[in-house]
Amino acid sequence: MKFKGFSNALQEKVQLGFCSMYPVSGIIERIGQDWDWCWIDSQHGQWKVGETIDAVRACDLIGIFSMVRVPGYDAGIIGTTLDTGCHAIMVPMVDTKKLAQEAVTAAKFPPLGKRSYGGRRPIDLYGRAYSHSDKPQPLLVCQIESDEALQNIEEIAQVEGVDALFFGPDDLAQHRKIPMDTPRPAGIFYPEITKVAEAAQKTGKIAAGVFTSSDDLRYALNKGFRLIACAGDVSLLAAGSQAASRNAREILATHLDKKT
Repeated sequence: MKFKGFSNALQEKVQLGFCSMYPVSGIIERIGQDWDWCWIDSQHGQWKVGETIDAVRACDLIGIFSMVRVPGYDAGIIGTTLDTGCHAIMVPMVDTKKLAQEAVTAAKFPPLGKRSYGGRRPIDLYGRAYSHSDKPQPLLVCQIESDEALQNIEEIAQVEGVDALFFGPDDLAQHRKIPMDTPRPAGIFYPEITKVAEAAQKTGKIAAGVFTSSDDLRYALNKGFRLIACAGDVSLLAAGSQAASRNAREILATHLDKKT
């Protein structure tokens, strides 16, 4: 069962992943082979709950792990998402211990939580014993993305059933009235990254986050982060398109200059 593989893989080495926002499983099949895991974003991305299973299957097909970010704490959506057979689920805006406990309640089977049994795909893949306590289960990743969450980070980290703490910089920037369309100073969130790393280390949880610059990635690795998103289909598609367009237009300009 690959759930166990994801947990073990994170203990063995850093797992590098990318974010998928466009609901096209073919994109995952093509570029996912370069990564260890895929973050399927059904909160801000365009994946609908019913389409997410295609993304998870694409990850399975190419042999990488899948993590789905859900829109919130709705137990029905969390349960349906887990029934896709994904290897991890991420819940956004976990600001307090109470919210972390709500996430656990929705994502974990009894006695720890109240996740409903009967997922068609998990049963088909792993049999009716997939929910047993001696079987490995999907990871629960809680997003830490506000000052309130950072203030409560140690309490959140101590909640049984929370497997990873994922630092989210954008909402934190929004809360602090940092413009979203301007470059951020280098190292602006290093104290917060350190705080998440320390809380994870104290409680035996996984430190996770998105780090796209070389300096930020090095800093996160030095702090012990293990589950790291480094890119996304949006930026990869845009960068490739811009580079190809720029090259073609430079050649066109040269060609026109020669004709005049």
